[in-house]
Amino acid sequence: MLIRIVKMRFREDMIDTFLQFFNERKQIIRNFAGCHHLELWRDTNERDIFFTYSHWESASALDHYRYSDFFKETWTFTKQHFSAKAEAYSIEQVVVER
Repeated sequence: MLIRIVKMRFREDMIDTFLQFFNERKQIIRNFAGCHHLELWRDTNERDIFFTYSHWESASALDHYRYSDFFKETWTFTKQHFSAKAEAYSIEQVVVER
């Protein structure tokens, strides 16, 4: 299992546009082969910062999504509304506390 976190900072005037776009596409992403989970988070202090948090079956499943025409179209639209460069992290869980 691979966890992917992407930090995005948006221009203030484009936040609503991004949220609408994300809501239109989230189910397609969730149903993409190899995607097991997708959430959108928002920073509590800096309201123009958002994070996608997703679980992928493997790095190759994530790459299959990232190289798809759907992703290219989605990312092209999304990144034009950024006020800073996005940061992406592929991580794995090391310790589980219960």
